[in-house]
Amino acid sequence: MTSLSIYLLGGVALWVLGLHALLLQRSALRRIMAVNVMGSGVFMVMVALASRSAPIDPVLQALVVTGLVVSASATAFALRLATAGQDDDAAEKDRTAREHT
Repeated sequence: MTSLSIYLLGGVALWVLGLHALLLQRSALRRIMAVNVMGSGVFMVMVALASRSAPIDPVLQALVVTGLVVSASATAFALRLATAGQDDDAAEKDRTAREHT
């Protein structure tokens, strides 16, 4: 088994593991983490495919680096949305509790 096939299999395994968690988890934080694991698997496959030729393909490597930046930004945005939803739920419970007392 070559290193290329090990990286390809590892990337596919990460993607499948992330998909499994995405389908089974109900918590917003765990679902965000599952999407990040899936993205890591995709990046791993892209790096493996970039290194299969003698001169390493710089376009795929540049796409991976760009994807990492976009992934970090999207994760921060998703986490902010998830915490904003929890803040709204907590505020609604507090308002309801005050109205009933």
